[in-house]
Amino acid sequence: MENNQRLLSLDFFRGFAIAAMILVNNPGSWAHVYPPLLHSEWHGWTPTDLIFPFFLFIVGVSISLAFSGMQDRGVPKQDLYKKIIRRTLIIFALGMFLSGFPFFDLSTIRIPGVLQRIAVCYLFASIIFINGSIKTQFTWTVGLLLVYWAAMEWVPVPDVGAGSYAKGENFSAWLDSILLPGHMWSQTLSWDPEGVFSTLPAISTTLFGVLTGHLLLSQKTAMEKTVLLLICGIVAIVTGMVWNHWLPINKSLWTSSYAVFMSGISMVMLAVAYYLIDIKGWRKGVKPFQVYGMNAITVFVLTGIVGRLLYLIKWQSEDGLITLKGWLMEVLFLPWLSPINASLAYAVCFVFISYLAMHWLYKKGIFLKV
Repeated sequence: MENNQRLLSLDFFRGFAIAAMILVNNPGSWAHVYPPLLHSEWHGWTPTDLIFPFFLFIVGVSISLAFSGMQDRGVPKQDLYKKIIRRTLIIFALGMFLSGFPFFDLSTIRIPGVLQRIAVCYLFASIIFINGSIKTQFTWTVGLLLVYWAAMEWVPVPDVGAGSYAKGENFSAWLDSILLPGHMWSQTLSWDPEGVFSTLPAISTTLFGVLTGHLLLSQKTAMEKTVLLLICGIVAIVTGMVWNHWLPINKSLWTSSYAVFMSGISMVMLAVAYYLIDIKGWRKGVKPFQVYGMNAITVFVLTGIVGRLLYLIKWQSEDGLITLKGWLMEVLFLPWLSPINASLAYAVCFVFISYLAMHWLYKKGIFLKV
């Protein structure tokens, strides 16, 4: 694969991940959601727990493809740093904007978040990529996983002890309470699913993508790349499942076993997409996800704003206060669907309308790069 050759399978995978993220983030009613569209309550995983690791893995692959091409063209390292820092600050700022929108109460604004984690993972993975060999990058990938496990397993937490993975009672939650007091997820206030310490194995998830990018850029044949990616993915899946016996697979803690397991599934998914789309030329059903993938951050921010406004716009009705979202559910979906199917239909329509907005940008050739 040439460095300047665009992988349609990667655009498809990115678009699939962001569409799935929008779907699970915007049900018609949180009280009526099919279990696979919810995160795991604590230990274990559901299909929804695949989505964020998919995106971070894709970020890693993109780092390899983009920066390898720049290095081959002789772009000075200081220019690469400028690009990395600029992109990091913009993505982090967008995340903070979504956290504060629309009231921006700086005394309680949530500092961690999805975009904030993407920004931090992008920053560290990019710096590791442009400064280290493949061996060094692999060492960082494994090292971060082991450092996380060691701290969670052996560093004692006041009033809890060492080796706890209970909700809100573990080393990661304790560190968040020290570093982010008053600025964590509103549903917990005492720990954050995108907290500081759990970002370490999330960086490893991104680095697994970086290492995958190296494979895709290698001189191996397309079929060799596919087979190796499948093998590596299966090994990672099995490793994560075995590790789960000592270190639970847990999305909220982003445990090392979770990072390895989800990276393995990401490799297998990308291998299948690469084989079907880039090798066999399959194009049926690819275009909508490609449209999403070309403006992934844009659609995530846009849907975050719209989703918040649908809750905030409200008025007094005969039955009491009603939100715009509740009114849409009552008028468009609940008259002909059960509550749980109405909730799903609302989410699907939300994804479709978001797609129409991105399709308009795509047709106009507008790709908002950050």
